[in-house]
Amino acid sequence: MLEELLIFTRGGLILWSSCRALGAAALKGSPIDALIRSCLLEDRSADASFSQDNYALKWTFHNDLGLVFVAVYQKILHLLYVDDLLAAVRKDFSQIYDPKRTNYDDFTDIFRQLHLEAQARAEDMNKSKQAISSRPLPAVSHKTAPKARGAGTRATTKGGASRKDDSDGESSGKDHHTLANGSHENAAPKDSSHTRPAVVKGKENGGPKDNGAFDVTKLQRLRKNDRKNTGADNATKQLTKPDTKKKGKQDRVWDDKPSNKKLDFTDPADERGDEVTEHVALNQGDSMMDKDENLSSDSEEEVVEDGPKKKGWFSSMFQSIAGNNVLEKSDLQPALKALKDRLMTKNVAEEIAEKLCESVAASLEGKKLGSFTRISSTVQTAMEEALLRILTPRRSIDILRDVHAAKERGKPYVIVFVGVNGVGKSTNLAKVAYWLLQHNLSVTLAACDTFRSGAVEQLRTHARRLQIPIFEKGYEKDPAVVAREAIQEASRNKSNVVLVDTAGRMQDNEPLMRALSKLINLNSPDLVLFVGEALVGNDAVDQLTKFNQKLANLSAVPTARLIDGILLTKFDTIDDKVGAALSMVYISGAPVMFVGCGQSYTDLKKLNVKSIVKTLLK
Repeated sequence: MLEELLIFTRGGLILWSSCRALGAAALKGSPIDALIRSCLLEDRSADASFSQDNYALKWTFHNDLGLVFVAVYQKILHLLYVDDLLAAVRKDFSQIYDPKRTNYDDFTDIFRQLHLEAQARAEDMNKSKQAISSRPLPAVSHKTAPKARGAGTRATTKGGASRKDDSDGESSGKDHHTLANGSHENAAPKDSSHTRPAVVKGKENGGPKDNGAFDVTKLQRLRKNDRKNTGADNATKQLTKPDTKKKGKQDRVWDDKPSNKKLDFTDPADERGDEVTEHVALNQGDSMMDKDENLSSDSEEEVVEDGPKKKGWFSSMFQSIAGNNVLEKSDLQPALKALKDRLMTKNVAEEIAEKLCESVAASLEGKKLGSFTRISSTVQTAMEEALLRILTPRRSIDILRDVHAAKERGKPYVIVFVGVNGVGKSTNLAKVAYWLLQHNLSVTLAACDTFRSGAVEQLRTHARRLQIPIFEKGYEKDPAVVAREAIQEASRNKSNVVLVDTAGRMQDNEPLMRALSKLINLNSPDLVLFVGEALVGNDAVDQLTKFNQKLANLSAVPTARLIDGILLTKFDTIDDKVGAALSMVYISGAPVMFVGCGQSYTDLKKLNVKSIVKTLLK
């Protein structure tokens, strides 16, 4: 049963609702609001359907009029006529739509008729499918089988003559053996150039055209010639070989003064252990997080080609400029195909690139194209707007403001760093700590990676260099308990921020994912940061999807905590392959909060959304 059909404008004005017109019960929860927030506002309209609670939602657009049509029904029903009904409602409502009009009560009777017709068509289609599937299959005739076997027993000789085998299988075997050895007299050609091959040591050796055969005498002759040539070459080399021996590699001496100093750059604090080094803020300067990047507009925008030229020069140029009056899907396909290929070359996951192009097509289909407007420029502008909406955070990502708010409540602000192995969680945790220290905030590190050898020592080194306290319990301890005790210790010491380091784990490792879920649910951190490499392509989708899925499935509380933000590492190694940022944000909905771009503590930046969009479309 159809629960509701809603018609509203892109501006949010509700024009007609089946619940209000027919007096039906209101929907439980807000599935349509969830659809608008999760799909329509973030350009995920290419998805076939959307589920919320017990409801399934389908939708369509009228892009020229700016209308949205949404159908809501129970998820377990699998109604087959919803798409047909939406198309019919879209067609009939667009005929009576007037932008100045707000009341459409007269559409109720039209909707009832359209609903009944769509149900009847679905039932008729279902009956026809059942009738086709219930028909008996035609019987297979076996009368032609002997002829097929007889035809298969004819053997053709090299001379073109064919002979029919007897029913006895022995004669067939003999004929095949005779043909294989090439000794059939009738098959021998009269040309003397194809004489019968000679027999050497009881083996038959045919010409180069025979399968698997070769000329042994010719091979022996080639071997003798090869030995003679090799001997001559060796004699020539011996005559021309110099008597002097090659000198070994000499040590380089600078300024003619030999030096025996040992090149040892070990930090003396690592040997003393208890002593600390000089504060790194004096040496490394301000963090890049506090520097605003100016987006340069020097590079020229490239134009996506509409497709191959099939007409004359003038007609092709005029068509590419003027375009068609109303955009159809076939008009958009060439430009979207080129745009999809371009996104994939920028390391965007294939699945994400395809969904983005489908979403842009859904937003442009049916729109009227202005005069002297290229289809490719229209598609590129729509894609640029979609990428800006996706990459722009939906909520505030001002961590400093949130830290001060927690400070006023008398609690430390807790950030947990999670991710797969080897992406740089500990290193970038130290960069975040350095940035917080520059804003006069006290930071405590929690060494909760009790799994990897050397993880505690690595974090201890960062803490010593940054002159900040570290809470550690060694190895083979429960990370969730270590994190809880670290937060309690930070509360006693009036620390503002606690940065929790966790062990790297693959998204398919269920025991480690269960331990991570326990750590998050037990300590309720303020921010869960997923640390991922900017080098990954399609794997980014798998990593984030499974991390969120495991955290939701293994959670012991009803409202599971998922990934809140993303920290992209190794961003300085990818040139213009910035697609991983788009893939991660699209699949998780979490914003990119930090970007690691080097090896020093200052190499931490904000994501410049406009720069990323420009690079993706360049």
